[in-house]
Formats: sequence, C-alpha cells, structure tokens
Amino acid sequence: MTTPAYLIAIILATLYGAMFHLFKGGNASKIFLYLVSSWMGFIIGHNVSPIVGASIYSIGPLNAGMASLGSGLALVLAHWLSKRNYEG
Repeated sequence: MTTPAYLIAIILATLYGAMFHLFKGGNASKIFLYLVSSWMGFIIGHNVSPIVGASIYSIGPLNAGMASLGSGLALVLAHWLSKRNYEG
C-alpha cells in the first residue's frame, strides 16, 4: 500500500470509531476501546477482502468497503462485549 492509502485508512478508521463513540456515548476508556477496535477491524476487513474475493469500494490499493464493514463489525462486537449486566 502507498502512503496516501495508509493515511486514508487511518482517517477513516478513526472517524468510524469516533462517530460510534459519539453515537453510543461513554467515558475515555470507551473511546479508546472503540478507536482500537475500529482500527483492528479496518485492518482485518481490508486483509480478508482478497481471500473472499470481494472488492466493494476500492480507493487505489485500499479496499475501503470491506475494511469499513470489518470496522463496523468490530465496533459492534466491542460494544456488545463491553456491556455490563447490572442486577440490582
């Protein structure tokens, strides 16, 4: 991948994590969790796309569609795993 593709990937993944935190709310530890899970999901989604042969929306060498899908799935999974069950 090229340097501009890395920059676009970092910007998109960070934007997804920040927007998810804005939508769901939480404290500083939650935004850190959402940013890291978004970055990891973005990387995994991009790397899985050639394996499954899917190219939804490519921006140069970056498969932004599958990467965004991976980021979204990782964010939902992180939110689900971080929920606490309060029984009072």
